[in-house]
Amino acid sequence: MSLADILDPLQQPLVTVLDTPVSWTEVLGFGSGALCVWLVARQHMANWPIGIANNVFFILLFAQAGLYADAGLQIVFITLAAYGWWTWTHGGGPGTTTLPVRRTTRTEWAWLLAAGVVGTAGITLLLSRATDSTVPFWDALTTSLSLMATYGQCRKRLESWWLWIAADVVYIPLYAHKGLYLTSLLYAGFLALCVVGLRSWHRDLTARTARPLEVAAA
Repeated sequence: MSLADILDPLQQPLVTVLDTPVSWTEVLGFGSGALCVWLVARQHMANWPIGIANNVFFILLFAQAGLYADAGLQIVFITLAAYGWWTWTHGGGPGTTTLPVRRTTRTEWAWLLAAGVVGTAGITLLLSRATDSTVPFWDALTTSLSLMATYGQCRKRLESWWLWIAADVVYIPLYAHKGLYLTSLLYAGFLALCVVGLRSWHRDLTARTARPLEVAAA
């Protein structure tokens, strides 16, 4: 039995939404993706293995839809997930196993923005010349925003949620344009969960920074 024989059932239609067949891959990507973002918002370690499973489903889905940068992005996400998993466990410094929420520094912003601009331009050029992508710029832009956001998520930077929100605002109409209506709906849900995550992490950061002041006042 070949790999194609194993994967073929996942690509078969399960339901039809707006006269468009929705595959098992898209449904599984929907469920695992929603669960992953919810777990990230709660700062739960299980978000990393669930996220890796979600990446595998999306590799299949995006490659089939011709969103090549997004498909390749999932491989990078798997690598970053391994890094983020380790960082959340060991990155809090000596004597702690918890990585605290922090704000993105100016230096980090400078590197992230520079990487985002260069990445978007380079991926757009690559997709325009080497693939049959019909949306090279938008595919490249969401890829760059997602990588920037994932770095921030790995380091528990509060502003990573704003980067995810920006990416989702583009993802929602992009996936609808490609006929991935369930995935478009999923990213609308992601957008709502990002707002929840932003508020949750902000409360955590505020509470943590307030504690030293309370101790000093006492």
